[in-house]
Amino acid sequence: MRLALAALLALTALRLALAASLPLVPDEAYYFLWSTHLQVGYLDHPPMVALWIRAGTMLFGPSPLGVRLLGPLSTLAGSLLAWDAAERLFPGRRAGITAAACLNATLMFGAGAVLMTPDTPLMFFWTAGLWAMARLIQSGNLRWWLAVGLTAGLALLSKYTGLLFILAVFGWVLAGRQERAWLRTPWPWLAAVLAVLVFAPDVAWNATHGWASYFKQGGREAGFNPGRSLGFLANLLASQFLLFTPVIFVLAVRGVWGLRYEHGPAPRLLLWLTLLPGAVLLEHVLSQRVEGNWVAVLYPSTCLAIATLPAAILARWRNPALALGFGITGLVYVQALAAPLPIPPRLDTSALQMAGWTQLGEQLAAMHPDFVTADDYATAAALAYYAPPGLRVAGFEPRWSYFDWQPAALEGQTGIMITHRAKAPCDQTGTLARTRDGKLVQDYRLCRYTAPGPGIWLPRP
Repeated sequence: MRLALAALLALTALRLALAASLPLVPDEAYYFLWSTHLQVGYLDHPPMVALWIRAGTMLFGPSPLGVRLLGPLSTLAGSLLAWDAAERLFPGRRAGITAAACLNATLMFGAGAVLMTPDTPLMFFWTAGLWAMARLIQSGNLRWWLAVGLTAGLALLSKYTGLLFILAVFGWVLAGRQERAWLRTPWPWLAAVLAVLVFAPDVAWNATHGWASYFKQGGREAGFNPGRSLGFLANLLASQFLLFTPVIFVLAVRGVWGLRYEHGPAPRLLLWLTLLPGAVLLEHVLSQRVEGNWVAVLYPSTCLAIATLPAAILARWRNPALALGFGITGLVYVQALAAPLPIPPRLDTSALQMAGWTQLGEQLAAMHPDFVTADDYATAAALAYYAPPGLRVAGFEPRWSYFDWQPAALEGQTGIMITHRAKAPCDQTGTLARTRDGKLVQDYRLCRYTAPGPGIWLPRP
């Protein structure tokens, strides 16, 4: 156990070093902008990611480490909670070390430990909720419902996907005879009230902003098309085969399947926390692409399910699974840092997200425009974070109107809009390229842009 804890601490130190060394990706730059204007709700997501970034930047400034500080630290804490939860749910099996090790060996957890997105706090509070449920099941002390309610509310305040945790626990309670009896006590209901109170600030923000977040997240494309749906499903399975890493993916499927033969509230809880969110994601994949990170909420319960596999299977496959998982994750880390693999930068995900932003901003600044803008929020946020201080970055998208930043009285004035979309309407005046080591990462078109109305100056670090 001491060796495993030492390895986890060493892994956390490595992740902190990577968090400090790797450039921010555009979405992280966008969430950093959120943290400069704290509020209890935002157009895209609830506010937790902004609060976490503000906490880190208060200690280390607007640096990559400041933005990402709570990522590696929460992954450490979440790993320990998953470890303890597995030991309590399945005592005597040494399930904790297997669950925590498999969780950390997945590429999803490895990348999520370094980057700061809404999934980062969601994963922590989801895992903390699973741990609180383990304490409830093991002890029978119904006061643990309060911890369940608190963590569920915080998960929901991290990302709306947190609602699936609440629904899964509610389904688990209704499906078990002993658990249904708990509904005759006040504790589950107090937990529900606590979760609602924790999430209430986001509801209040939406109530005063036309329910903007809920319409945005609830208004996604619908409609079943067999050909597209099969493609979306194949893409989802392929992404999870990589993000779980191959052997852990197979063990996770085997572990969840094997839970059917386990008895008691613990395996049923893992099934509910896996199958209900999984069913919702499969319903989504019938009509739209499901992004790989959306599946992150399945990882804690499936890695605990791996720990319930028969000892003979674990003895044969656990070490190869961990070796391959950590090997793939380590290779991704090295590629992001030094790009030793001969992958063209425009096909390298880490390069597409991280490389060349400072250089691009410097090229734009050398043109001395009155202002620059972009036709997508992520590019605009990356320019606001990385461009030289003298370059003024303006936002005109409706999303920027939800922030109380300095108004940009630019109506009728002309600047530069940058776009990577080949078919975007554009009074083109030139092109620029974002590169890594002289190799093309992304082409951009420069467009003469006359401001259609007042905008917002995006804050700079």
